[in-house]
Amino acid sequence: LAASQAQSPNATLDHVKRRSANFSSSTWGDYFLSYASVKTDIKAEQDVQELKEKVKGMIMAPMLKNPSKKLELIDEIQRFGVSRHFENEVEEVLQQIHKNSYGDDEENDFDLFTTALRFRLLRQQGYKVSCGKDGKFKETLVDDVVGLLSLYEATHLRMHGEDLLDEALTFTTTHLESVEAHRLSPLLAKQVAHALHQPFWKGCQRPEARRYLAIFEEEPHLANETLLTLAKLDFNLVQQVHQKELSEISRWWKDLDFVNKLPFARDRVVECYFWAMGTYFEPQYCFARTSLSKVIAVITAIDDIYDVHGTQEELELFTEAVERWDISAMDQLPEYMKVCYGGMLDVYTEIEEKLGKEGNLYRIHYAREAMKCHVRGYFDEVKWLHQKYTPTMDEYMAVALTTSYKMPLTTYFIGMGDIVTKESLDWVLSDPKIVNSLLILGRLMGDMKSHKFEQKRGHIASAAWKDINEEWINLTTIPMPLRLRILNFARTNELLYKHTDGFTHAGVVLKDLLVSLFVNPVAI
Repeated sequence: LAASQAQSPNATLDHVKRRSANFSSSTWGDYFLSYASVKTDIKAEQDVQELKEKVKGMIMAPMLKNPSKKLELIDEIQRFGVSRHFENEVEEVLQQIHKNSYGDDEENDFDLFTTALRFRLLRQQGYKVSCGKDGKFKETLVDDVVGLLSLYEATHLRMHGEDLLDEALTFTTTHLESVEAHRLSPLLAKQVAHALHQPFWKGCQRPEARRYLAIFEEEPHLANETLLTLAKLDFNLVQQVHQKELSEISRWWKDLDFVNKLPFARDRVVECYFWAMGTYFEPQYCFARTSLSKVIAVITAIDDIYDVHGTQEELELFTEAVERWDISAMDQLPEYMKVCYGGMLDVYTEIEEKLGKEGNLYRIHYAREAMKCHVRGYFDEVKWLHQKYTPTMDEYMAVALTTSYKMPLTTYFIGMGDIVTKESLDWVLSDPKIVNSLLILGRLMGDMKSHKFEQKRGHIASAAWKDINEEWINLTTIPMPLRLRILNFARTNELLYKHTDGFTHAGVVLKDLLVSLFVNPVAI
């Protein structure tokens, strides 16, 4: 008996010297539990339906020879975060603009603003359009700040070999940074300052919409009144959906009690929800969003077990338990690991039950295998640390891909309904170029900041985004809603990690943003 106790992982738990990362406590506590009783604003829903019909009429109104006003309307619809209501109408208009404008001489009549805006909107829509080789963008690069800003935004959709757009980015950035704000209208000055900080194409959709609404809260007379009212009402209705989901997830997290049972781990459940919401904010993705939030919360605790708290022997046991994926595997784990392992199994069982009801039970296999792969990657990193082994860059990147993106991307897909197929799940697990580009961007913003290639970071990040832009256009076999999730993952990561680890240090970096998204409604 004494011998067996000595070998038990629980018996020696109190004698192990543990590391601590001293993570800050949660900013939120039980705050979002109070939103369980939030009621949907029925009157606002009715108003939204009426306003949507009016905006559809604006989009489909006969188009003049110069499509500038129609392009501006589509751009505003996207910036206000309501484009999901008008997907068919916008596609029809852009298809007509593409047909009319390319292959003839009509484009020579457009000013810089319109030329650049048309190019950007068509590329965003997935059209293969050329940036040209004749220096068209350069002809009017003078004191046209509105045109320069439009061109600057367009350059962020550039692909490999488009030297003209590389030059245009350098030129527009230099000139926009040198413009004296007092020479511009207050609205334009704000737009320039924000674009230099966060180009629209690379921006997280929901925060960008909230920021755009904030601009016109101060100057509503400068916006399309119908569209602005629609955007405000829609933002608040979607916020109510998110508040209810946050209440549900906060209740689940409180019942799980990781905060007390795993006090060494990060308590970031609201930030986990933000990560999921950044990938798909639309109300119809409730199941996908809540499931992903729970998975990210659990994997955050697992990450901290591997990175901070666990011994190599314990981590080997946990890795083996995840491979077995069986509740009986808990018997061999220390008490604190049993808590985490049981929580993980429960989350995936909940997802499995929902997928079974939808007739998509096969997807749970992909989710489980991605989690197993994720944990194996964690243990590979642990072994390198204990063996004092320095991996090659290829070895490092292979494991980093496993521990960064395969699991969350697979989880993103499984809850998205019938648009997801076995082929699309196989594809996302096959290390496609667009996913590898996400990895490169993520590592550049994280681990590789101290790497010897520091001076090349800007070039590498630019190349990775060019890969993403090319795949956005060329991956026609993967439905655009699925490609959008990958793009949104890159956007959310950039927001979280662009300057510091906004997830770990959320109270400093994210609090004001999350208040604007999840707490304060937009004033109508």
